[in-house]
Amino acid sequence: MGDAGQQSPWYAEGLEFSCSGCGDCCRGEGYVWVSPEEIEALADFLGIEIAEMSKRYLRSFGPETSLTEKANYDCIFWEGHCTVYAARPGQCRTFPFWPDNIASKGAWNELERQCRGAGQGEHYDLIQIRNLSQGRGKTENGPPEGGCCGSG
Repeated sequence: MGDAGQQSPWYAEGLEFSCSGCGDCCRGEGYVWVSPEEIEALADFLGIEIAEMSKRYLRSFGPETSLTEKANYDCIFWEGHCTVYAARPGQCRTFPFWPDNIASKGAWNELERQCRGAGQGEHYDLIQIRNLSQGRGKTENGPPEGGCCGSG
């Protein structure tokens, strides 16, 4: 039994992940949600004003904001590597430990079929996974030398 009498999650023994640098998580249709703080950090990293950042790289969906995509649905910052890796948003920093990916063993198995780094490499324990799935922390095992997954 886990905390407060709750049953332990299926991944209670932990999971493995190491970024392969392939960038598959940065390509294809989707949304990279960004907070005002992340927008500011990206603008600072790029050396531009927030207004310029908004005009060039952001789109709004009601109260939410996402990075834009290229015509082929790649992340706007994907150029064979993530061009903003050091300032990447929290959604990218916490990949692949998103709630949908760890909701079930089946969901994780599907991710392993799509992501070369899922299921191998560095071991993440239950507390690390919980923190990452709640948007706290970041995966520490960055891309291989000279490459970048971007996770965006």
